[in-house]
Amino acid sequence: MLPEIVFRSEDLPVRDRFDAWRERMRNTHAPTLMTSEHAADFFGHQRVLQLGPASVWPATFQPMVFRRTPKMIRESDPEVCHLSLPLQGTLGIVRDGHESRFGAYEMHPNDSSLASDMLTAADGRVIGIGLEVPKALIPLPRRDVNRVIGQCISGREGVGALLAGFLTRLSEDAGSYRAADAPRLGTVLIDMMAAVFAHALDAETALPPETYQRSLTLRVKDFIRQNLHDPELTPTLVAAAHHISISYLHRLFTTETTTVAAYIRQHRLEGARRDLAAPALSATPIHAVAARWGFPRAADFTRAFRTAYGLPPSEFRSRSRAEGAAECGRDGGRSGGDAEPQARS
Repeated sequence: MLPEIVFRSEDLPVRDRFDAWRERMRNTHAPTLMTSEHAADFFGHQRVLQLGPASVWPATFQPMVFRRTPKMIRESDPEVCHLSLPLQGTLGIVRDGHESRFGAYEMHPNDSSLASDMLTAADGRVIGIGLEVPKALIPLPRRDVNRVIGQCISGREGVGALLAGFLTRLSEDAGSYRAADAPRLGTVLIDMMAAVFAHALDAETALPPETYQRSLTLRVKDFIRQNLHDPELTPTLVAAAHHISISYLHRLFTTETTTVAAYIRQHRLEGARRDLAAPALSATPIHAVAARWGFPRAADFTRAFRTAYGLPPSEFRSRSRAEGAAECGRDGGRSGGDAEPQARS
């Protein structure tokens, strides 16, 4: 599991919650003046995932105002670039007399060396994810990083969607990674942040070759996963969609443990396997499941499935049903034993 620090305001006495939240945010980012109309009984959750030099922190909290002043910057500046990804609520930034607003999945890059006021608002609670990276580690010229600060970057399309999706999946499923994965994930996030910035500036050629290649590989993989249903999805189509040669596409995968074609086949089979095991899809014909995952010929699907998993899809589905029924029987026995005491209470 990835190392993380967790803060929950409800673990503290009501009178201490907002002060503790302010201290938590200062330690996470930088000294900042914070105020909130909900300070008397504040709600705030935060998890900090430390991924080598990068940190990711999903947070849920009540609306508040953050102010970072020139004096605070002079006294303490961690020299980091912060990327805010709102998921619920809005983010308002006031800098040099100009205000910008960001809604859900509109990412905002900020710089700890710049004074600003940040106002969060929501009908309820604000939900978002922060990504912080030391500016010295972003593989772009400093002038380019400065140009992107304050821009609105969409997290719903293009390279921005790739980064937003990675951050949300990482936040939701941190338990599936090992502690040893943390530095590698940090490297991936730094590369993706640089790629997002370069794309926003139309300056991808400014990326170092290794950073560009890693970010391009991530985009290629995401494109493949989004188009597995298309039976025409081939390495040639993937290369054309990314305006690269087929030979360059294959070179991108030389550092992977698989080829492009094998990557496509593996993820198609994994998707079909999940569907065949899903009780909600038990009435869906096997050939329909196969077609959904890019196998228009049932015989080809059966052969590939047997090769990958050691048994034909029909037998796999039957075993999954039997195992599911047995599990339900065990759960039913346990719940049956618990039902009477629960009713009495």
